[in-house]
Amino acid sequence: MLRTKSLGFRTDLMLLALQGSTITRQADFLVVTTPTNPDFHWGNFVLLDRPPATGTAASWAEQFGRSFPGAPHLSIGVDGTDGAAGEPTDLAEAQLEVDRSIVLTRSEHAPIRPSRPTPGVTFRRLDVADDSDWAQAVALRRSNAADIPGYAEFTRQRVDAMRALQRAQHGSWFGAFLDGHMVSGLGIFSDGTGTARYQSVDTHPEFRRRGFAGALVHAAGRYAIDHLAATTLVIVADPDDSAIRLYRALGFTGTEIQTQLERVAP
Repeated sequence: MLRTKSLGFRTDLMLLALQGSTITRQADFLVVTTPTNPDFHWGNFVLLDRPPATGTAASWAEQFGRSFPGAPHLSIGVDGTDGAAGEPTDLAEAQLEVDRSIVLTRSEHAPIRPSRPTPGVTFRRLDVADDSDWAQAVALRRSNAADIPGYAEFTRQRVDAMRALQRAQHGSWFGAFLDGHMVSGLGIFSDGTGTARYQSVDTHPEFRRRGFAGALVHAAGRYAIDHLAATTLVIVADPDDSAIRLYRALGFTGTEIQTQLERVAP
């Protein structure tokens, strides 16, 4: 696993490397490229070793353009743990906005088992050979996103990548099934070095607040410890997302802030 100060980016890079992304070291930044999915913003980005020095934000935006000529997006990660992103005025002048996420961890133990009953629900790993399982995973992910042009294909590519990781025995995707329909899902993956990263905790809007996601987080964490030799479980969340309360109730602790810079939307 590539060493970074940020555990969030470290596990991002771990998963991308397992998927075949290219990670190239430059003088004081990394260039991460995923040729199979050029529309994946955080599979095609520049990761800075430190926050941009005052007056350099625009030059880093230009560096992204040189690394990804013609890309319609601009994604720059900042390696660090405290949320530092650079001088706000400098970032604004470069038309960069800051997005911060909370990195939560659980070490040595599986997540706390939720006490809330979930009658009639089956929690299981998806069958890597069953196309219908994975079609349901795609549909579930789309149920939580706006109908943006190209998003359906992007989602399919992302789910296909997770299926390939499961086929290669780097982890698994889990689903909660009610009357045969997948109503909640997530993935967890590792490169075998002791750290496992959760991916895409989704619950269908009509089935939220029923305890399904919590039960899946527990089941996946138990699986990672028992089958992936994981000693640290990592999950990343939007600080404004109510899901953080769930993760804390399951025993996760916020350990750092992950910082990303993106082009300001027009």
